[in-house]
Amino acid sequence: MTKKMTKKGSKVSKKFNLLNSLYEGVLQTAEVTRTGTVRLKKADLKKMIEDAFSEAAQRAAGGERIRFPIIGALVRKEVKARKAGKGTNPFTGEPMEIKARPATKKPRWSFPRALKEIFGEKKNW
Repeated sequence: MTKKMTKKGSKVSKKFNLLNSLYEGVLQTAEVTRTGTVRLKKADLKKMIEDAFSEAAQRAAGGERIRFPIIGALVRKEVKARKAGKGTNPFTGEPMEIKARPATKKPRWSFPRALKEIFGEKKNW
């Protein structure tokens, strides 16, 4: 987690970028052979992707909006608390108690419009 200093001297964490994180990981683990080809082990690549996604999830849990190219964005959603109450069972019609729910923070995934349109077109089914 890199931090930079602002003009007032307070520390602000640098914004997370998935592509930059993966790029830095490839630069650190890739090897160049004598013939000039680049070698990268599948296990190293898998570990880099897992590390990048776990860091993104931690940042999103901290409140930052994380964008993944082409597939969407991950953000934390705050769900308000709900009081206990009374209701009716829609199937039987008898009264029932609805439990109280504490305030929580949940992950929310949003998809880009282009991806929604691809799934919305009937010819792609």
